[in-house]
Amino acid sequence: QVQLVESGGGLVQAGGSLRLSCAVSGIAFRRKTMRWYRQAPGKQRELVAATTSSGSLDYSDYTASVKGRFTVSEDNDNNTQYLQMNSLKTEDTAVYYCMVVHLGVEYWGTGTQVTISS
Repeated sequence: QVQLVESGGGLVQAGGSLRLSCAVSGIAFRRKTMRWYRQAPGKQRELVAATTSSGSLDYSDYTASVKGRFTVSEDNDNNTQYLQMNSLKTEDTAVYYCMVVHLGVEYWGTGTQVTISS
């Protein structure tokens, strides 16, 4: 059974940092496609970062609004992907989700709330 569990959200002031974690179980962590999404109140879910890995991050891309501020990294020993978020802005406030594609099926975590205060 594939499971994803996000953690690391919270309340920080604008300009601060947070590191989100996405722990993956039930599948081989290598050779996968993972994405981070966020959904702010009243808005559609937005793709934040997309990665492809074959043991190390072969490809990563970010939506324009977070480029240069957000970075994805991985810990293969712990089957965990991280989203480091720096220079946070109030508009980054949202529930953040990670998603993995496995054998053509999307598996989602339950999300973690990120709130940025001004």
